[in-house]
Amino acid sequence: MSIKRIDVGARMSGAVIHGNTVYLAGQVGEGESVTDQCKSALAEVDRLLAAAGSSKSKILQTLVYLSDIAYFGEMNAAWEAWIDPANPPARATSEAKLAAPKYKVEFIVTAALG
Repeated sequence: MSIKRIDVGARMSGAVIHGNTVYLAGQVGEGESVTDQCKSALAEVDRLLAAAGSSKSKILQTLVYLSDIAYFGEMNAAWEAWIDPANPPARATSEAKLAAPKYKVEFIVTAALG
């Protein structure tokens, strides 16, 4: 099977397609609040999925990392406003130290194509 890379950078690709599956790199967003960062990151998820030929209705699994688990409720509100309610993916959420102190949330998405 072929491998296609989208938004290739020096360290990583924004997305990688293998077979009928697309794997997104961890997406963080801009903004001061968790809500703003979620909206920004999830907009980038939408963009990458579209570039790969997929969409949020085809997300299989999402891993969510929060810099502080106290942000869980705020993240959930942003997530629920964004996600396709007819096709919710499997999801896990945990607290983790993220790449830079300004980041409060990171989403790692795996989706189907087609």
